[in-house]
Amino acid sequence: MAVPIQVVFDCSDPAGLARFWAAALGYEVQPPPPGYDDWDDFLAAQGVPEERRNDASAVVDPEGRGPRIYFQRVPEGKAVKNRVHLDLNVGGGRGTPEDDRRRRVDAEARRLAGLGASVLFEGRTGAFGEYWTVMADPEGNEFCLQ
Repeated sequence: MAVPIQVVFDCSDPAGLARFWAAALGYEVQPPPPGYDDWDDFLAAQGVPEERRNDASAVVDPEGRGPRIYFQRVPEGKAVKNRVHLDLNVGGGRGTPEDDRRRRVDAEARRLAGLGASVLFEGRTGAFGEYWTVMADPEGNEFCLQ
């Protein structure tokens, strides 16, 4: 039996990074527990001081297929390249004509740049016809569009 996972990002602004990744992945920011209109109301009811209410956030796949992604505040900033990264498969896969894959990857790179991501390496082509762009989220975490 497979073990369910969640992906965890260390960051300085969990709520901001959660909003970015929700938009990037078609996820949604995890709703608060039943009976609360928003997370601030829930955390206030739990006695969490206002300055600690952005210590964590999460996004979830509204269809329940993908892993939960959790964002936790840490005091240190990102210092080196990620050892693990996400690949966003936006190009359509091997059966998609190369021009269509390129167009889809390039369009998604522009959309995500508009949300605060940055392009690190534009439109690379591999030996087997694969095409990808390396980007960084608003806090510098690398990811690929392919």
